[in-house]
Amino acid sequence: MDGTVDMEKIVGEYGMQAEEKFQGNGQKLRLITDNVPAFIAYVDSDLHYRFSNKSYENWLGKSSKDVIGKHVKDVLGDEAYPIQKERYASVLSGKRVNFEYSLRFSDNKEHYISGSFVPDISDDGEVKGFFVLGTDITERKQAEEQLQIAAAAFETGDGMMITDSEGAILRVNHAFTIITGYTAEEAVGKNPRFLQSGRHNKAFFAAMWESINSTGQWQGEIFDQRKNGEVYPKWLTISAVKDDNDNTTHYVGSHSDITVRKQAEERIRKLAFYDPLTELPNRALFQDRLRQAMTASGRDGRHGALLLIDLDNFKTLNDTRGHATGDKLLKSIAQRLDNTLREGDTVSRLGGDEFMILLPGLSTVKQDAAIVAGKVAEKVRLSISQSDSFGSISHHSTASIGVTLFSGNESSIDDLMKRADLAMYKSKSCGRNTIYFFDPAMETALLKRITLEADLRLAIQENQFLIHYQAQVDNKGRVTGAEALVRWMHPEKGMISPADFIPLAEETGQILLVGQWILEAACARLAEWATRPKMAHLTISVNVSAKQFFQGDFVDQVLTILKDTGANPGRLKLELTESALVENVEGIIETMLALKTRGVRFSLDDFGTGYSSLSYLSRLPLEQLKIDLCFVRDMLADKNAAAIAKAIVGLGESLDMEVMAEGIETKSQQEFLARIGCHRYQGYLYSRPIPAEKFEELCDESLACTSWRVD
Repeated sequence: MDGTVDMEKIVGEYGMQAEEKFQGNGQKLRLITDNVPAFIAYVDSDLHYRFSNKSYENWLGKSSKDVIGKHVKDVLGDEAYPIQKERYASVLSGKRVNFEYSLRFSDNKEHYISGSFVPDISDDGEVKGFFVLGTDITERKQAEEQLQIAAAAFETGDGMMITDSEGAILRVNHAFTIITGYTAEEAVGKNPRFLQSGRHNKAFFAAMWESINSTGQWQGEIFDQRKNGEVYPKWLTISAVKDDNDNTTHYVGSHSDITVRKQAEERIRKLAFYDPLTELPNRALFQDRLRQAMTASGRDGRHGALLLIDLDNFKTLNDTRGHATGDKLLKSIAQRLDNTLREGDTVSRLGGDEFMILLPGLSTVKQDAAIVAGKVAEKVRLSISQSDSFGSISHHSTASIGVTLFSGNESSIDDLMKRADLAMYKSKSCGRNTIYFFDPAMETALLKRITLEADLRLAIQENQFLIHYQAQVDNKGRVTGAEALVRWMHPEKGMISPADFIPLAEETGQILLVGQWILEAACARLAEWATRPKMAHLTISVNVSAKQFFQGDFVDQVLTILKDTGANPGRLKLELTESALVENVEGIIETMLALKTRGVRFSLDDFGTGYSSLSYLSRLPLEQLKIDLCFVRDMLADKNAAAIAKAIVGLGESLDMEVMAEGIETKSQQEFLARIGCHRYQGYLYSRPIPAEKFEELCDESLACTSWRVD
């Protein structure tokens, strides 16, 4: 019922006689007004209530006695009165005033009212009061607010769709158009099936509707198709709208385009599991696939294989042509490797120029599996050896390939990869550009090496080394000096040969500590011999590793040892091998000259076996060349060895250097050397390497000692 219409009738009926009507016909008037939903009240010109109906009183939350006769300020309170004060003034001036406002009463809830103040004007134009005519619009206002909220929510960034209970689209929002490309006119009336991409089967949609029908909602990832045909991923939520009888009246669907999120996830996945340069699986993903292949092998009994590929001399290309060219080569080879393999095989870039290939499910017969793996390895080798062009540059790559087989989980992933690594390094040592299968003996050697390396560290800490001395004599058989040779007395394994641990010490860098210890021990021995008249002029030769020589503080280290031990620098002879001269010759010359000025002497060991340049040789501050024992051993039977020995002696004379032959075991060898002009000797003919005490006895009892000097 429209309360305003009824109120106008009442005003028309009573007009200017309203106050008398209220007094004479109050019961009849109240009966009428109490049965309309509208608010009706009458306020006199002094702003006192003269009449109010039940609806108005209920709205105020007051009884009739709390309203009639009371001033509006007392009835409405301090909150409403200031709001209405100006309106009262207007209506009392004879103007009709329409209003809409809210009040908060004792229930602390907000109430909305819409209505009018209608002036009560007498025939002579006097305003005797005014009628309050209104309606409670709280529910309408709340509904409007909800509609506004719903409208705002409907026009969010997510695509929204409302369908009827049969699935016909009734409404879509602007975001839906942006995401799908379909306008509202194109979508309304259709079933949402027109958006399907075809990627999901009937079972998928059956499960979706099962969830909607049982729970009233479904949400999840789904692929749909835009108007332009592009398939895209979205996150879809479908909710059923039900009436009071629990019947579905509508469906509301909201979806967001998650293309960017999925792309980001894919980028993260690639960063986590793929090499960014070649886009091949990285080590983590490769190991996961290897783990799966090993599990499958354990079930079906089929052997698999690992191929470790290392490009030969890749560093040279990187250094000479730049990393950009190196990267192009790696990408090209990665593509060729990928094209070489079967479906189900995996090629991975482990890092640098190393690739690894997984060949699962080869054969239940180990020998047959090895044959297949070998054929694939050869295809890989040939594929890598193809020419690559970089502008005007043509490059031919080669690779060293190590192969190992696996069956089930009999070995760990780390062990398998170590075996492939061992086989690859064996391939390199066999000349590169070749294929080598893992041999169990390699693993035994590796374990032995690992144990020896750990023992070597302990030996340095516990000072398990000894120095043996091998005599150096002149052509009259007099001892002129000794070479200090390190020995390792292992507490359990006994004496360990330098041939077994010196190369390991070089490779692991522990030679720096070992070499320093040898130098300290030799200088301490020199200082002690200086106190003995018969031994005071002996020299001690100490082999120095290239790694020691390249230390920035090597000169200070040697001088500090000489100072601390009190040894005569002129009695210390440092021996270098030709291999030390391969790189940074200028730095070596600078270091040698710095020590030479302090009296230290230098000898070039194993001369004739390396790559020294004669131009550098003439600049090195050497005092001695040592003919390598391989020439001494063969010179009586091999004319080439004899010729080389003669040439070394002649070169030494030309450069004013003393020449010493090592490895002399027979008198015939010594006599031949004497005939060609070599008069300094070292070898078993005179003495094996022996402890210092025995060497000192040798000097005291067997030979007459004399000084070694260069004339």
